[in-house]
Amino acid sequence: MMLKAILFDLDDTLLDWHGFVEEWPTFERAYLRRVYDFVEREHGTLPDFEAFVKQFRDRTRAAWDAGRGSLLAPNLGHILLESAEAAGAPLGKLTVDALLSAYEWTAVPGTVIFPDVADALVLLRENGIKIAIVTNAYQPMWLRDLEIEAHGLLQHFPDCRISAADVGYLKPHPAIFQAAFDCLGVTAQEAVFVGDNPIADIAGAQGAGMRAVLRVTSPTPPMLSGLIVPDAAVNSLAELPPILDEWFPGWRM
Repeated sequence: MMLKAILFDLDDTLLDWHGFVEEWPTFERAYLRRVYDFVEREHGTLPDFEAFVKQFRDRTRAAWDAGRGSLLAPNLGHILLESAEAAGAPLGKLTVDALLSAYEWTAVPGTVIFPDVADALVLLRENGIKIAIVTNAYQPMWLRDLEIEAHGLLQHFPDCRISAADVGYLKPHPAIFQAAFDCLGVTAQEAVFVGDNPIADIAGAQGAGMRAVLRVTSPTPPMLSGLIVPDAAVNSLAELPPILDEWFPGWRM
């Protein structure tokens, strides 16, 4: 079988979050404030910003708690809409896209692309390998695109970027991997997945029929007593090509 595609997780695989040091609830308030101000500006006064924040956080927590069991993906846009209406916004007047635009997501301070990423991606593409991003983000991909473009990463992935929010399922559900296969026009046997999460990325990719490479960026917990074993593990993406040489001799053009 020929190698045709490499699928990458995004956060803590391509995008390094170790430099982000703020408390997320505090950091997130600025984004929620922009949404709140937009609703007030366009549709009249909402009773209370704190009530909107509480609605949002309660609904976000509930969506993720449910998603961990059902693998149904939370969706930031839907949560914003439901939260705004529950906090007093007029029903049927807001749209998901307008609220997401008001959220104004961009690159998060302290996050950077890992230094080994660009060279690895260039090498793969120079040898005719298709590459894709498959992320469990609850933002639709067009919102994450704004972020990865700010980091200079978007140019490497012109064809296929998949967000759980758009597919409706979280990794390790096979549907999100199948969406990437369909996007790239490849089969599972022609693709390899690279990610940092043993369950979502490694078990998920293997369950979808792929070989899976664990990207180790920090001490990794035991693989569930050996039940989850990656096909390979790397500390740097520079270690990936020799693994591909072993699995797919002749993949380099």
